[in-house]
Amino acid sequence: MKIRDCMTQAVRVASPDQTLRGAARAMADLDAGVLPVGENDRLVGMITDRDIAVRGVAEGKGPDTKIREVMSAEVKYCFDDQEVDDILRNMGDLKLRRMPVLSRDHRLVGIISLGDLATSSNAAWAGEALGGISQPGGEHSQTAH
Repeated sequence: MKIRDCMTQAVRVASPDQTLRGAARAMADLDAGVLPVGENDRLVGMITDRDIAVRGVAEGKGPDTKIREVMSAEVKYCFDDQEVDDILRNMGDLKLRRMPVLSRDHRLVGIISLGDLATSSNAAWAGEALGGISQPGGEHSQTAH
């Protein structure tokens, strides 16, 4: 199965110059914990509810702080034509619960979450990925920044 067959296609993109308040409001409206951040038709980062809490509020930043000050600028992504099992393994290794999905011309076309993969693919593979994701530490740990 290809990632395009199970990804979420309707994705709202935030601007790096939007505020944390705006990002939080968009997440609340979408019932989502992450927003891709785009600028000049390119993906430049990701912001999560955890980024807002840990890199924003915990560091004394207010709701009018720009997204670019707390977002993750190094974005791990996958392509829509990749196989699900490869991406699950990669998510487990990288300790990521979700990834933006790009077309081969590097345009954002969706987002894939562990939940999407668990409900539309082999649940055992999703369980293995969750095992890797749940290990402490890693490159995307909040304490690494």
